[in-house]
Amino acid sequence: MGAATSAYQVEGGWDADGKGPSVWDTFTHQGRDRVFKNQTGDVACGSYTLWEEDLKCIKQLGLTHYRFSLSWSRLLPDGTTGFINQKGIDYYNKIIDDLLTNGVTPIVTLYHFDLPQTLEDQGGWLSEAIIDSFDKYAWFCFSTFGDRVKHWITINEPNMLALVAYELGAFPPGVPQVGTKVYQAAHNLIKAHARSWHSYDSLFRKEQKGMVSLSIFAGWVEPADPNSVSDQEATKRAIAFQLDFFAKPIFIDGDYPEVVKSQVALMSKKQGYPSSRLPELTEEEKKMIRGTADFFAVQYYTTRLVKYQENKKGELGLLQDAEVEVFPDSSWINLDWVYVVPWGIRKLLKYIKETYNNPVIYITENGFPLDEAPSFDDTQRWECFRQTFQELLRGSVQLTLPPGSLP
Repeated sequence: MGAATSAYQVEGGWDADGKGPSVWDTFTHQGRDRVFKNQTGDVACGSYTLWEEDLKCIKQLGLTHYRFSLSWSRLLPDGTTGFINQKGIDYYNKIIDDLLTNGVTPIVTLYHFDLPQTLEDQGGWLSEAIIDSFDKYAWFCFSTFGDRVKHWITINEPNMLALVAYELGAFPPGVPQVGTKVYQAAHNLIKAHARSWHSYDSLFRKEQKGMVSLSIFAGWVEPADPNSVSDQEATKRAIAFQLDFFAKPIFIDGDYPEVVKSQVALMSKKQGYPSSRLPELTEEEKKMIRGTADFFAVQYYTTRLVKYQENKKGELGLLQDAEVEVFPDSSWINLDWVYVVPWGIRKLLKYIKETYNNPVIYITENGFPLDEAPSFDDTQRWECFRQTFQELLRGSVQLTLPPGSLP
């Protein structure tokens, strides 16, 4: 059984012991109702000073796997190896060593949305320079912790980062640029992952014998009207723009899905752009990207229905490019933004198995939101978990998961 956290959400100690500011520090300190009640991660769960208490919880729960992310700016305050923060190294060394001592496998994420602010000031994920910066950071982490860490996630949910940060502006840097920057950010995220995978493969794999991938957010989708051909085609486009956009280049052929390329090119032409808003991958880049994952890490929370929505007015936007409308079934149980659909995870995993050559699949996130502390009599969520695990264990989907991943 496993659990997952991310640095900014749990550590606190935002400026402690030489840590540099991240984009989330800047974003939340600006106020302006960017986050709920203008809260910040300055203290968060206090894990930076309360790790021993967290370890007690991990042991009490009987976890066999613990996934956590490294704070790039805690290790490299300005984002570069020009200044290395030893106290940051000591902190993560202790976490890794304590986990291993207690029989818990560490799964380490290099990047979970908290870019050093200095790198954001230089263009962040919209700049080609970030690819080299990320590769050097990854090299530093592999060389520092890779003697003990055997499961690496390079980037957490790059598809959601590109969408929520650059399309919607709800994540740092918080400036929505609808229909344009989402593709540039995704382009650089994919190449940064691929470059770091090659660094591990060529420089560390032989000695460290670990595995490297990236985690992709993927909700399942179904046609709103199963008998509608247009809804069926819209559903295929929804999957392509969400999941396949990142998975196909990495697991299949190094290039974006044809339907994504054709839709964005078509809409771009209608809008008067001289070329597609989706950057094109060169043959050299395709070769570099293809095959850069040792397992398929997926994060499932919910399912939606899809309806064809023609972009008659030529509006900018990722959903507008895909020409889809996405919404939940009103009969599904609603927990915040998550609509509980246990069979969705089974259909998603079956799709991945059949589309991506039967890869090893790790479910690196799954669960339900909590607005307040749960009670022991939280029957609704317990039933949701029961149904989800039941779907996972159904014979129609054969999964390869880390030992002890399921309770």
